[in-house]
Amino acid sequence: MTAAPLYVTATDGQRLAVYTEGRADAPTLLLVHGYPDNATVWDALAEELSGTYRIVRYDVRGAGRSTAPDRRSGYLVDQLGEDLLTVADAVSPDRPVHVVGHDWGAIQAWHAVTEPAYAERLASLTAVSGPNLDHAGHWLQKAPDGVRNVLRQFVRSTYIGFFSTPGVPEAAWLSGIGGLALSGLERIGGGPHERARRSTRDYLNGLELYRANMLRRFTRPVERRTSVPVQALAPTHDAFMIDQVQSNAGRWAEDFRFHRFQGGHWSVRSRPVPIAARIRAFVDEIESGAPRPRRALTAQQARRHGGAFAGQLAVVTGAGSGIGRAVSFELAERGTRVIAVDIDEDAASRTAYLCGHLTPGSDFRKVDVGDAEAMEKLAAWVRSEHGVPDLVVNNAGIGVAGPFLETSERDWDRVVRVNLWGVVNGCRAFAPLLVDAGGGGRIVNTASAAAFIPSRVFGPYATTKAAVLMLSRTLRGELAGRGVSVTAVCPGLINTGIIDNAHLSGMGKETAAKKRLNRLYRLRGYTPEKAATRIVNAIENDPEIVPVTAEAHLGLALSRFAPKALSRGARLAPPL
Repeated sequence: MTAAPLYVTATDGQRLAVYTEGRADAPTLLLVHGYPDNATVWDALAEELSGTYRIVRYDVRGAGRSTAPDRRSGYLVDQLGEDLLTVADAVSPDRPVHVVGHDWGAIQAWHAVTEPAYAERLASLTAVSGPNLDHAGHWLQKAPDGVRNVLRQFVRSTYIGFFSTPGVPEAAWLSGIGGLALSGLERIGGGPHERARRSTRDYLNGLELYRANMLRRFTRPVERRTSVPVQALAPTHDAFMIDQVQSNAGRWAEDFRFHRFQGGHWSVRSRPVPIAARIRAFVDEIESGAPRPRRALTAQQARRHGGAFAGQLAVVTGAGSGIGRAVSFELAERGTRVIAVDIDEDAASRTAYLCGHLTPGSDFRKVDVGDAEAMEKLAAWVRSEHGVPDLVVNNAGIGVAGPFLETSERDWDRVVRVNLWGVVNGCRAFAPLLVDAGGGGRIVNTASAAAFIPSRVFGPYATTKAAVLMLSRTLRGELAGRGVSVTAVCPGLINTGIIDNAHLSGMGKETAAKKRLNRLYRLRGYTPEKAATRIVNAIENDPEIVPVTAEAHLGLALSRFAPKALSRGARLAPPL
């Protein structure tokens, strides 16, 4: 950023230094920086995007070349929102601007888009590592994601109390101690190693942002909603903020997207490529003029749409029935757009239709997961039509049971093709997309408690599920460094109806055997809906394995601590 700035006068007389580059005929991206930065924090991201858009950035009041107010009231977030609109009117008077904010820049941008009078001037908001302060205040007071997450955020927010202490942070910055500490924090998540271009003035003036706003907004938050499309981008290793504070905004925005990516708090400097890709996809979708899904939420839906899955995109295979269908509904109820995939097109369509009533934007596809080429085409279609998914649930599976000596080669081929190759194909098709998007995505593979509980009649089924479990564990290790997490789900006896479509060999008359098995599942009484709630709650915390039912938990424990007992149990005939 070498060009001399254009100066724009704010409503209270402050002079804001504004810098412009890129294509004059393209949509305008207005970049708003945070603390303790100035407009140079956007250098790397501007380089990525200036060939496609008109890039406008400015030094917020008190930073860089902009003037600073004499009074603390000059840093109130209401005034910061007015500054943003003033700059937007100056640089793009005839066309709404797309706002990108980082840290405090995201905070003031959120404030602007939730101001009804500004809505027509702002085409979209991409917020990186920064919430709306009123939204955060509601989240802290009501703890919708649990007290544990509030405590986690409290630990990460201790710096706010430090910055609010008179004189102490000034001494830290002036002595150089604060700068050394900040350099260490910048390295979390693979942050930038080059020295930031900041001045002592940036450090000192910006402290007034915290002193003027935090206590007021956190203790007396107001309801602020927006019709402006918003996407929140959350780095996986943000030193100052947990995901839920940002995804909570799903309950306040009609059109909301939430994406995680691998990186630290200052990823706008260190990892501009994945951020630029998300911005480009979001802005281009809006500029295309295509109808956008909007939600009119009930109070109960608004509470649920603010969780960790709000605004995300999920692909679920085997979504036409059973656990896949229940997981699709659970995700949709939490604000996730669901792509329902099943070999039964009508069943997939019904699932997507019902999901769409919970969260608009859901879709479906008929796919045979055992067909590698078909899965590759599915991934390409999802990326083209809906974007890179945040969550991929490889759930499709079939049942095969019977003694080994009675199981045909055809049965083995079929169960391996669907249960194992279906998961392999799903991982092969979607894992590269998640990695290329910068990480932060999740893959969930449905294995089974049969993966670690041997049985004399479930050999083929258990073999494929054991393979899925090991595949998931090894892939988790491989992709950890790329920012993609992998979880294996191991249900127990879930009354899904899988037995009705299973092939049973060597167990007497098949119809009678299915009746006996179905009776066992019904007596167990564990529904797909209950399993889906347990699964979605668990994967939010990124576990390696999710045992669902009590028998799954017990079987996993025995496999680790008493494997001989399980081996002896495999000799017994099941109670069919």
